[in-house]
Amino acid sequence: MLLATIQRTLRVSFRQPSELLNPLFFFVLVIALFPLGIGPSEKTLALIAPGVIWVAALLATLLSMESLFRSDFDDGSLDQMLVSPQPLILVVTGKVISHWLATGLPLVLVSPILGLMLSVDNAGILAILISLMLGTPILSLLGAVGASLTVGLKKGGVLIALLIIPLYVPVLILGTSLIQTAQQGGDYDGQMLWMMALLALTVGTAPIATAGGIKVSLSR
Repeated sequence: MLLATIQRTLRVSFRQPSELLNPLFFFVLVIALFPLGIGPSEKTLALIAPGVIWVAALLATLLSMESLFRSDFDDGSLDQMLVSPQPLILVVTGKVISHWLATGLPLVLVSPILGLMLSVDNAGILAILISLMLGTPILSLLGAVGASLTVGLKKGGVLIALLIIPLYVPVLILGTSLIQTAQQGGDYDGQMLWMMALLALTVGTAPIATAGGIKVSLSR
């Protein structure tokens, strides 16, 4: 059931390439504009790089969250999932994994190039990869909770942002701190372990909260 949900969701996503490419283009454009606006100073760019990359990743993820359950809600598939004998948590988990594969993973893969644009050194590039690899799944999982609560509402994207951004703050702080510590030549094992713990906590709780949010939204 889990694999079937992932495959189905990815097939639907690939039929709508704009929904796949918009977050990636947004991520690239936001970061590419900073060297133009701030100037070519390598020291300045490297200093702001951790925050810029993480804020751009956070906003790019939010950009794609509204559509996570929207098509299923519009065509009635979400109601069928709710009454299906298969556990709703498995369906939700499959859709979140699909969302990360289609949205979060491309951000991770393109981040080293963008790090070089911001004059980040090799240690910082590795830290960017590690922090985004651990952090973007958390963004998708938490975003799914907000998407489930607003799936039946018009202009739910704004409400998702209001609900979820406060929950994103710890991930943003840890991810930015991890990269900054790496750039300074320090040991970032502490931040990495905290992010791993946060990922484990989110994996264990977010699908349950998302399934509950869907039930609440469909019962209105």
